[in-house]
Amino acid sequence: MAVELTAQQLIEKHRPTLDQALETIRTRAYWSPHPEHPKAYGENGSLSAADGKAAFDALLGTRFDLDQPGTDGWTGSEVSPYGIELGVQYPHADIDTLLPAMRAAMPAWRDAGAEVRAVTCLEILARISARTHEFAHTVMHTSGQAFMMAFQAGGPHAQDRGLEAVTYAYVEQVRTPDAADWSKPQGKRDPLTLRKEFTPVPRGIALLIGCNTFPTWNGYPGLFASLATGNPVLVKPHPRAVLPLALTVQVAREVLAEAGFDPNLVALAAEQPGEGIAKTLAVRPEIKVIDYTGSTAFGDWLETHARQAQVYTEKAGVNTVVIDSTDNYDGMLANLAFSLSLYSGQMCTTPQNLLIPRDGITTDAGPKTYDAVVSDLAGAVSALLGDDARANALLGALVNPDVRGRLDAAPGFGEVALPSRTVANAEFPDAVVRTPVIVKLDGARKFWESADAEAAYLSECFGPVSFAVAVDSAADAVELLRRTVRDKGAMTVGAYTTSEETERAVEEVCFDECAQLSLNLTGGVYVNQTAAFSDFHGSGGNPAANAALCDGAFVANRFRVVEVRREA
Repeated sequence: MAVELTAQQLIEKHRPTLDQALETIRTRAYWSPHPEHPKAYGENGSLSAADGKAAFDALLGTRFDLDQPGTDGWTGSEVSPYGIELGVQYPHADIDTLLPAMRAAMPAWRDAGAEVRAVTCLEILARISARTHEFAHTVMHTSGQAFMMAFQAGGPHAQDRGLEAVTYAYVEQVRTPDAADWSKPQGKRDPLTLRKEFTPVPRGIALLIGCNTFPTWNGYPGLFASLATGNPVLVKPHPRAVLPLALTVQVAREVLAEAGFDPNLVALAAEQPGEGIAKTLAVRPEIKVIDYTGSTAFGDWLETHARQAQVYTEKAGVNTVVIDSTDNYDGMLANLAFSLSLYSGQMCTTPQNLLIPRDGITTDAGPKTYDAVVSDLAGAVSALLGDDARANALLGALVNPDVRGRLDAAPGFGEVALPSRTVANAEFPDAVVRTPVIVKLDGARKFWESADAEAAYLSECFGPVSFAVAVDSAADAVELLRRTVRDKGAMTVGAYTTSEETERAVEEVCFDECAQLSLNLTGGVYVNQTAAFSDFHGSGGNPAANAALCDGAFVANRFRVVEVRREA
């Protein structure tokens, strides 16, 4: 295996970035080494917009050979939500051959040490960043995100989250010194002396189970946290979103090989239609770490049955916004309208339930009844999405038929305040593009303790569906918020209030039930967006997820420290 990158070269190139990331997770300030704007690419080895599109087009209809051991066939059936059949074929692995090869790659990677692993991961991220335009098209045509969102969320924002995970992994591994001389005084006798060495050792092979909507953004934290802590990573993409993660695996394997490591530290496990390989892999004894984003049902199954592994899950939650009062009514409406519309609500952080007192709210524009608030919000969404070109740029396409089914069924739960409309996409006529629906519901105690409520707003309705829930008072809204987060979980909580008492009550719920809170957002920051190095995505403390992106707990249990003692 030819070595093209020495450890020293990698350290000299990437240590400054790692040091800046270490400082940023301490200060929680804004920083990113990955440009957000498409025009920032095209120089210094990065692909331009035209080159990235050409690179994506060149992938269509090809066989994506990764030169992995144990390939026993080919599989692939991705169809873009925009109507393009990708036609890419991926290697199907004989797991009994692939897993031992991955295990064999571990010792040298473990012995390389935390710093070399970190800077090697940063080289992988740097090469992915240089191909951001190419990756953007792969994310767009597997997730249904509009191009600009696919570019930013699937590119620099995902890369930031990967770097963040590497940074936390490095911190936790170097917390303990590599070696220490130990001496215990013995009075008149010679002291007891030992030489102690401490080595972070990986748990074993990590399994990344990818998701359909954010294959890179949700995938990179677990992938890089495991790799940086010494674990080989087997990437099992969602069958509808293989290409972005297959490209990631390809880049990782190339870098590892050039750095003198076994490329089988990262491998792809694409599945045949209906194979359900995730369940089989999850309980294999070689699998010691699992990262999963998806449905609550399968997340619960993993937590129950994959007992040999450390399991990190992001599942479903019911995100809630309490609307009590505001001193910027127009700003509140605009902020909420954008939050409900972005990527057709197909984000784990999109607000679903809007809790509004039935007697109305106070605002800088005067008192507003419940009906007026809902009507004005519907008007704000309609105005935001009134132009089809703008609507397409914000909404993207519905990622799969299940989302469309939930959207079509939502009006059956109550009175429709804002009907969903179909938006034509001139560039991709086969894309299914729909605006959000807002449904009015009565959240009186007698209702929300009934089975009907469980079927409506006390369950996640993933997609462009929101419920405007009338409650008796702000206090009742806070009570319903508490029950929702405790029983169903939430990735995000929002609140609008000018009352210190209500603000404190909402904060107490989020402290008690462990949910991330955004208060009185009226500008260009939205409840469903988080910034790497500063914001925590999820908390790991309620039923929506057992992990947070990213904190020390997300990385620390992916390795153990083994001590070797010798007489000095």
